Amino acid sequence: MDELGYSDTSVGDITSRARVSRRTFYEQFADREACLAAALEDALEVVRGELSAAGLEGLAWRERVRVGLWTILVFFDREPVLARVCVVQALRGGPRVLERREGILAQLALVVDGGRLEGGRAARCTAMTAEGLVGAAFSIVYARLLKGERRPLTSLLGELMGMVVLPYLGPAVARRELERPVPAVPVWVAREESQVVEGVADPLGGVSMRLTYRTARVLEGIAEHPGASNRQAGEAAGIQDPGQVSKLLARLERLGLLANRTGGGRVLGEPNAWSLTAKGAVVARNIRMHSPAVAGCDDAAVGVASSVVGRGVSPSDFDTGLGGA
Repeated sequence: MDELGYSDTSVGDITSRARVSRRTFYEQFADREACLAAALEDALEVVRGELSAAGLEGLAWRERVRVGLWTILVFFDREPVLARVCVVQALRGGPRVLERREGILAQLALVVDGGRLEGGRAARCTAMTAEGLVGAAFSIVYARLLKGERRPLTSLLGELMGMVVLPYLGPAVARRELERPVPAVPVWVAREESQVVEGVADPLGGVSMRLTYRTARVLEGIAEHPGASNRQAGEAAGIQDPGQVSKLLARLERLGLLANRTGGGRVLGEPNAWSLTAKGAVVARNIRMHSPAVAGCDDAAVGVASSVVGRGVSPSDFDTGLGGA
């Protein structure tokens, strides 16, 4: 849907990419819209879990909104394909998807509407104030995703927060929100990164991305064969689609894990030659340290428990955050 657009994506496109039969598709979903609705619900479930882990309970209204907004923006930056499907393509969906979208915006507006309890100025606002603010913020995020801007959405935090608090707390507080530094990672991510699993540090080493089976295979393959081309990297990861390979390699390059040795002196038509950066070498080494947890299993993300693998999870289930599925 991200590549073709919802209107131009057929059930045949979906089953071909997922490598399942149309019968299997219709055993799961009534139609294409039900499939999109399910993707939306899955994304919401992840966001709910991350908001719950963010520790919003007990925070003052302004901080609760800020941490919640930051957590959502971090999720969108980490899962750009899923973000575009849920924010951009969902607007082209049918009545069920649009109704669910309106329900989500209404829930967010209720949170923002809590600002009316913040004092005399805030009390003069109405419920429509919150609806307008949420709609405006959604429109801004929508526009950024639609344009495919490389600037991370998290960089909008100060401006969006300034816009939200202005009618409730006034221009002085709004200016302070604009000037507040953007945190490096959400509070809940910082807590998770400080933990050690089975005596081994987090294999990502603070890299803001989700580790997947195919990502691990790409990094390990390039570690074993420096100078690998796109095709060779794809073969190592079991990715047949050249476009998917290119997207994954480009993202890993942006994250500072890979470098293309052909650089600016590349001759037209010459294959890429990928190698690990110092950071990439550390991540690849940590992946190998974690590998025994899923050794011999081609259907799991790195570090996935065997009980999950046993349910038939495939590599594509874990690649959406990297534009690979």
